[in-house]
Amino acid sequence: MSGWDITPSGVEFVTSLVGDAIDDIDTGVKSYGKNVESAATAAGTISEPYCGAPRTGPVGAALALFIEKTTREALFIGARAAKSVNGAREATALYVAGHHCMAADAQHKALAAPKIDLPGDDKRGGGHK
Repeated sequence: MSGWDITPSGVEFVTSLVGDAIDDIDTGVKSYGKNVESAATAAGTISEPYCGAPRTGPVGAALALFIEKTTREALFIGARAAKSVNGAREATALYVAGHHCMAADAQHKALAAPKIDLPGDDKRGGGHK
């Protein structure tokens, strides 16, 4: 632990910048689904005239599959960044308080990948893969 050379103010400055970036990511992820849904609707389909709700065409179906396969990864980006920032802040606070072993433990825990649970995940398939 004696190899650490940190300044709490430097850590706070950098983590606040990352926090701002996380907020931007969060905004993007929230609009992600809405924008893809809008694109799928606008893509239309090739079909005969029909009555009722519009059918999903091949482009809309492909976009729905894309969202299904990438939602976890999109959410993982923000969760990974938030876990790293929180871990850095916690480790720094413990380091400053003289709890060097606890600081190292907090830093180590922050390195673990966050678990992302989506609605419909079963007990075996949850988390980031």
